[in-house]
Amino acid sequence: MVQWRGVFPAVTTKFDREEELDLPLFRKNLSAQLAAGVHGIVLGGTLGEASTLSEPEKQRLVEEAVLLANNSVPVILNIAEGATREAVRMADLAARWGVSGLMLLPPMRYRTDHRETVAYFTNVAQSTDLPIMVYNNPVDYKIEVTLDMFAELVECPNIQAVKESTRDISNVTRLRNQFGDRISILCGVDTLAMEELVMGADGWVAGLVCAYPRETVLVYNLICAGRLDEAREVYRWFLPLLELDIHPKLVQYIKLAETFEGIGSEYVRAPRLTLATQERQAILAILQRAAASRPEVLSQL
Repeated sequence: MVQWRGVFPAVTTKFDREEELDLPLFRKNLSAQLAAGVHGIVLGGTLGEASTLSEPEKQRLVEEAVLLANNSVPVILNIAEGATREAVRMADLAARWGVSGLMLLPPMRYRTDHRETVAYFTNVAQSTDLPIMVYNNPVDYKIEVTLDMFAELVECPNIQAVKESTRDISNVTRLRNQFGDRISILCGVDTLAMEELVMGADGWVAGLVCAYPRETVLVYNLICAGRLDEAREVYRWFLPLLELDIHPKLVQYIKLAETFEGIGSEYVRAPRLTLATQERQAILAILQRAAASRPEVLSQL
């Protein structure tokens, strides 16, 4: 059973200079996440460069994460496939590899209509006992999972949560009004996290947490404790960093932030390339300004 609540890092995949998996560095970053008190781990998302990973590599990353988490938090695998049968197959493999749940994107490459979208999610859900979080990101993936679709999808008991990335904060209230607590809501956009949590979201599938796990968990905990003035102070400091999550090069930007914080490297897998000098210096300047202006509450971490 997955408690869809809290901070779930969408972790990056660590590579070496030959673009092979860097498992020691992967474990180092994952250990930092767990030490900070995150509530789950998401593998194989956009930040994980999943489209460039082979099936054996995904299996190795899952097995490493499951071993390191040691049942302390759920390990979630993202599924992003173009064919329903492939999504079903990946769900079966994920269960064999030991994941606790799935994050499921709509079909890739083909823009499905209402009936096709519902059929896709339903078919995958009925093929597995694993709990599922629907990833609703029409900005990047062009298919919106609407309230009317969710009204059908809640008939599947293992469709339990949504990664809410529509960029419409009021969608948190719409979902809550229509479905109550039937669907857990996790914010999927770093720059809207505090706003959505204050409006009743249950958690945060986070990006900059990869570099700043303690800061991310602190924002979540302060909001949950009703200490909104302190949360705002941290969040205002955090926002220039969080904005790195909403750029097409979010992978390179966040990996540079991980490197700056000593828990990652800049290596990516082609066709992505590491940042060129001028762009790299611009992102470094943001990281350096943040390091020089940490609020007092963060200095105590």
